[in-house]
Amino acid sequence: MLERAAGLLSRSALVHAARTTVAATVSLAIARAFRLPEPQWAAISTLVVTQSTLGAAWAISVQRFVGTALGAASAILLATCLGSSILVFAGGVFGLGVICALFRLDNAAYRFAGITLTIVLLVAREKPVWLIGAHRFGEVSLGIAVGLIMTASWPESSAKSAP
Repeated sequence: MLERAAGLLSRSALVHAARTTVAATVSLAIARAFRLPEPQWAAISTLVVTQSTLGAAWAISVQRFVGTALGAASAILLATCLGSSILVFAGGVFGLGVICALFRLDNAAYRFAGITLTIVLLVAREKPVWLIGAHRFGEVSLGIAVGLIMTASWPESSAKSAP
């Protein structure tokens, strides 16, 4: 049975799994070492980045970085000035869509902006919203950086990404 299972797994799939595991684990360890409050976001961001080739990872990472920054800044501004009601949330999501369109940002940037806005604006915390936004941006940025470094230093063996 083990021989059959080993025959089903390609070397590239195992290498991809190892590369992804190392990158996500390093990202999580760094986030924990810096005592970031939600280190899972660094690991999640790294998982997103390492699932692509370097060229594709770079493109999506720029969009994720810009969207995360835009979403965090918008959430901080909205929560500070208007609170976190459902109407503020709706206006924030719509406003982000308009801003992303005006600046000709990819839909990926809008997606990440909306996700970040939702997390920072709507998740109840005891800390100030600006600190929550800064932490979220830092956690995601750390994950992106580790993912890009790992993707550049340990590239896929072929142009085709593993599953």
